[in-house]
Amino acid sequence: MPNEIYDEAASILESANAILTGHFKLTSGLHSDRYIQCAQVFQYPEKVERLCKLLVQKLPTLNVQTVIGPAVGGIIFAYELSRTLGARNIYAERADEKMTFRRNFAINPGENVIVVEDVVTTGGSAKEVAELAKANGANVVSICSLVDRSGGKVKFDSPFVPLLRLDVVAYQPEECPLCKAGQPITQPGSRHLKL
Repeated sequence: MPNEIYDEAASILESANAILTGHFKLTSGLHSDRYIQCAQVFQYPEKVERLCKLLVQKLPTLNVQTVIGPAVGGIIFAYELSRTLGARNIYAERADEKMTFRRNFAINPGENVIVVEDVVTTGGSAKEVAELAKANGANVVSICSLVDRSGGKVKFDSPFVPLLRLDVVAYQPEECPLCKAGQPITQPGSRHLKL
C-alpha cells in the first residue's frame, strides 16, 4: 500500500505541474535544482481532496480536534485535511517576524492538533507553528506535509508523516554548482523573481 500511495501522490503532483526543475532560491535561503510548488495543485480541489485522503491512510488512528497550518502555504492543505478528518481548522500568521494566532483563533488546553505544511525543507515553519500550538496548551499529535523534500533528514518533536518523501539536494548559496555554472536563479512562490 505505501508504494501505491507514493505513486498516486507523485502522479497527482506531477499532473498539476507542482514539481519544477531549474535553479531555485528556496524560502530557507538554500538553492536547489528542484522546487515543489504546491500552489499549483491547490488550484484543483478534487486533487487536494484525494491527496488528503491518501495522507489519512498513512496516519495512525488519532483523536484530532484541530488541524493548523501556517499562512500562506499551509492554509488550503490544513483546511482540506481538517475536512477529511472531520476536525476544526485554524491557521497561524507571521506578525513581527514570528508566528501567531490572530482572528480570535484559540486552542483549548489539551486539545489534540495536527500541524501541517505543504512542503518541508528545513522544517522551520512547521516547528514554529508546533511550538506556538504547544505554548497555547495543545497536544501536537502529528506534523504532516504533502512533500518532505529533505529526504527524511528533518526531525520534529512530534511524529512526522509526509505524504511524499523526495531526496532533493539543497545547497548553501556559496556552494551551489548551479550558481557557479552561471545558471539564472528564480525565487518561486508568490513572486517568481529572477535574481
